[in-house]
Amino acid sequence: MWESESESATGHKYGGGLLTSTNHGVKTEGFVQRGNSWYVATDIPSDFLVQIGEASFHLHKYPLVSRSGKLSRIIYETHDPDLNKIVMDDIPGGAEAFELAAKFCYGVAVDLTAGNISGLRCAAEYLEMTEDLEEGNLIFKAEAFLSYVVLSSWRDSIVVLKSCEKLSPWAENLQIVRRCSESIAWKACANPKGIRWSYTGRPAKISSPTWNDMKESSPSRNQQVPPDWWFEDASILRIDHFVRVITAIKVKGMRFELVGAAIMHYATKWLPGLISDTANPGDEASNCSVSNSSSSGGGSSWKGGLHMVVTGTKEDSSSVQAKEQRMIVESLVSIIPPQKDSVSCSFLLRLLRMAIMLKVAPALVTELEKRVGMQFEQATLADLLIPSYSKGETMYDVDLVQRLLEHFIVQEQTESSSPSRQSFSDKQHMGMGCILNAKARVARLVDSYLTEVSRDRNLSLTKFQVLAEALPESARTCDDGLYRAIDSYLKAHPTLSEHERKRLCRVMDCQKLSIDACLHAAQNERLPLRVVVQVLFAEQVKISNALATSSVKDVESESHAMVTNRKTLLEGTPQSFQEGWTAAKKDINTMKFELESVKAKYMELQNDMASLQKQFDKMLKQKHSSAWSSGWKKLSKLGRTTNLVENQDDSPKIPDSIEHNRKTARRWRRNSIS
Repeated sequence: MWESESESATGHKYGGGLLTSTNHGVKTEGFVQRGNSWYVATDIPSDFLVQIGEASFHLHKYPLVSRSGKLSRIIYETHDPDLNKIVMDDIPGGAEAFELAAKFCYGVAVDLTAGNISGLRCAAEYLEMTEDLEEGNLIFKAEAFLSYVVLSSWRDSIVVLKSCEKLSPWAENLQIVRRCSESIAWKACANPKGIRWSYTGRPAKISSPTWNDMKESSPSRNQQVPPDWWFEDASILRIDHFVRVITAIKVKGMRFELVGAAIMHYATKWLPGLISDTANPGDEASNCSVSNSSSSGGGSSWKGGLHMVVTGTKEDSSSVQAKEQRMIVESLVSIIPPQKDSVSCSFLLRLLRMAIMLKVAPALVTELEKRVGMQFEQATLADLLIPSYSKGETMYDVDLVQRLLEHFIVQEQTESSSPSRQSFSDKQHMGMGCILNAKARVARLVDSYLTEVSRDRNLSLTKFQVLAEALPESARTCDDGLYRAIDSYLKAHPTLSEHERKRLCRVMDCQKLSIDACLHAAQNERLPLRVVVQVLFAEQVKISNALATSSVKDVESESHAMVTNRKTLLEGTPQSFQEGWTAAKKDINTMKFELESVKAKYMELQNDMASLQKQFDKMLKQKHSSAWSSGWKKLSKLGRTTNLVENQDDSPKIPDSIEHNRKTARRWRRNSIS
């Protein structure tokens, strides 16, 4: 796997990876291992013991001091002739690397491979096997193998960089990590049409192959190489080395979409919590499945995920794993390209969830929140339902969504106020339309989120109101979603007072409700009566405006439909409102009946007055001089002063005050709505 076409020729130049030293003082046929001890197969007894961990090497002083400056200095500068043992537990590469270095000192052929060259190179540096002691010493030959064989091969560069994980800081100081990272970056940025080396890629039906199986699976000249061919190979690296590779790739100018896709692929493989939260099928899900199948392959270096062997209790293991995952999240956040659509908003939200759960540095959490705010219109409801990991009262982290919404508003205001390269007309038709569409999508998303979190009885009215009013009024063309959230909150909080219910409903504009929402609101007994009246009034205004602006041909049909809707709304009002309306109608009818009774009595009094006046006139003609007649004279004078003007047909005249009452009653009767 990953073997370049020039790899075979380079291997022949260096003896097929066999490294030997021609100048040696002890003839030997090799090393013999007995348990954890190594012995030199020679007739000369050993006089020096090197202890590395549990492994012990029974060697000779002369072959070692002739090629190792460190061992020479330890043996001769201590001035101890009886020194025959040394402990070297800090040697990079451990016993395996020292075994190869010791074989080189004895002239035994050493098989150099991509798996052991980094450890051997670091051990040679530790042992100070330089050219000052012998020409063609181990440092020189290991460097030549790295430069001419490893760095020219995609496969070997990956393997060597993977093997450097156990060699810190030696591999870093010797520039092995830097050189391998740049080699990988150069090959990853190569034109896919010119790639002639094999790579892991995304096998469709087979599991992850081993190194040797992939050597014969290099792409043919007619096979099309996908642009993401290097994702799987680079994802086996440790996070710090992966960061070095991605940094080198970005410097060389790779497209930010590919860099972001590689970061998402790496995250789905090394963060199991991120994988389990994947809800939307797509490329990320397919990457996840490939990563899982790759981790079940035969080679140990292919096992993805965070595999650690930690001795101790389960609590210690979980804390170490959380620390490792925290480092991965922080590193990935630091290398995400700054472009807006380099990674998906869903990935950012899931990464943000893990960052909060793992208690990542606050500055990086804020950076993630800003990145989510840039792409907030792409989010989904499932991604926003982030649990509250702090000791808050609410089930979901509503404050986090509030901050994300604020970042979105700030970003939208910045984009709308910043100068554009387009002309004013293009900006008006294209840019502003996109901004309005983004606002509308965010408004629907926030309304859906409010509907979901409103079922939490611990959600305060203030948090609900602040989140609902965070967006400007122009973002919502219809308040049906907001009404649904309000109704859900009222249903989950039945103990709200009348003032609190009015305050909750104040965030909604009744004029932006559809006819279906109005029908539901008219029948909703949880709403305050004032809100129901506002809904009916808003619908009445709509009917009036529609009748006023409609054409003459459509007046009859539209008015009939509007009146029908009005009757439906009136009939669908709550029972308490209907009872109050019926009582008011009864009172009006009673008053009308009493008014008619007063009118009838008034007419009777007028008739009685007319008859008395006639009788009085007759009595005047008889000219009686009694006291009774004098009293009636006074009464007639009083009647004549109050009725100065009479009708021509001799009908009785109604006084002005009574006539005023009759006119008022007629106006009241005309203005009644019965």
